[in-house]
Amino acid sequence: MLGVPQWWPTGMRIGAVFAHGSARDFNDPIILLLQRELTERGVMTLRFNFPFGEAGKKRADSHDVLRRTYRDAVTLISPDPMSAPAHLFLGGKGLGGQIAADLAATGIRVDGVFFMGFPLHPQGKPDQTRAELLYRIISPMLFLQGERDRQCELDVLRKTLTRVGAPTSLQVFPEADQHFKVLKKSERTDEQVQIEILNQLEAWMDRVAHGHQ
Repeated sequence: MLGVPQWWPTGMRIGAVFAHGSARDFNDPIILLLQRELTERGVMTLRFNFPFGEAGKKRADSHDVLRRTYRDAVTLISPDPMSAPAHLFLGGKGLGGQIAADLAATGIRVDGVFFMGFPLHPQGKPDQTRAELLYRIISPMLFLQGERDRQCELDVLRKTLTRVGAPTSLQVFPEADQHFKVLKKSERTDEQVQIEILNQLEAWMDRVAHGHQ
């Protein structure tokens, strides 16, 4: 699903591709909100399904299939060079962000990579990190992390980021889990957290597009 701003291609011509995680498809509420709001704010957006999401399956496709699907999706956001984004950002939620990192690590042209709940390690096993991709990325990266994300202990992530060569930004959302859901006792709602993610992502893309990493 391609989202084209009303006055495109004027302005900064920023484009963003969103991939869903292993538990949902491209109709994940947070992805829907990000596409709708960013498109209204002048960003060309693209959300897409991995094959397992399209088929309604719970088991993710092989890594090669996921990577090939994401790469194909990227070509759909810029079929016409005259109207293609001048600044392209890749990202996603959970597994989707991991595959975006894989593409960025292979040298695809991208201005930045964003992660909504990066699966740094298996749930509850912070000693088994999967950080190799991050070390090969040269583009700026934004990590949007829930404080209660059991697949990304914050202390482990912060230690990992000290060894990453590319510019990195980390935004932590108190009391949120890996799906950015907050506890009932929290003074915030899930929707408020989603708006915070939207604002943080938009501000980061704008900074990177202007050369302020």
